[in-house]
Amino acid sequence: MSQILRLHYAPDNASLCVRLALEEMAIPYETVLVDRAAKAQKSPAYLALNPNGLIPVLETPHGPVFETAAILMWLAETDDKLMPRVGTPARMHALQWMLWLANTLHHTLRMTFYPSQYTNGDSGAVQSMAQQRLRAQLDLLAAAQTTPWLDSAASSLHACYLAPMLRWAALYGGGADWFDLENWPRLTAFAKRMDARESTIRVAFAEGLGPTPISRPAPCTPPEGSAL
Repeated sequence: MSQILRLHYAPDNASLCVRLALEEMAIPYETVLVDRAAKAQKSPAYLALNPNGLIPVLETPHGPVFETAAILMWLAETDDKLMPRVGTPARMHALQWMLWLANTLHHTLRMTFYPSQYTNGDSGAVQSMAQQRLRAQLDLLAAAQTTPWLDSAASSLHACYLAPMLRWAALYGGGADWFDLENWPRLTAFAKRMDARESTIRVAFAEGLGPTPISRPAPCTPPEGSAL
């Protein structure tokens, strides 16, 4: 790429998935802080990049791209290190699980974060339902037979997407009593492998995520910006 990529990010936000991928792929990039405390994601300048007013945005030589899964899949088109090649059976399974992470797991996770956005009534009931649904979805994922990336020593775009979501479930999903990653040994092993990756260590340092950001997460203490 002749033009360096620019990642508009906030600490411990969905941009974390993209940042992990960029580090894994060793693609040069710059970060641009989106100040959530000042609601910078709703500013006219940011809305010109992403009219949804959500984080992240990746500025590319072809223009800005938003939606976490779309950014990851675009990166897969530029470099096949972290995604099976087009036309292979493995690619088919990779695509279905990437969309499952985006449309199913991430959607449910957002309902645990922001239940009031999904009802005009009892937000507590919505959050409780979403927590139950998320646990069932993690049961499904942990038992899946077409997810070799969960057990691989190598990274993948799926790993870069899933790892932050496991972190957020523990920290932001409505209290610590409903979620214990150790209930899913396969996912716990995955989280520990992700903690040890150089890409995770670099990003954790940059965003103040602590020494075990995926397997035993603690609230972030970023050098700039805020998670909420």
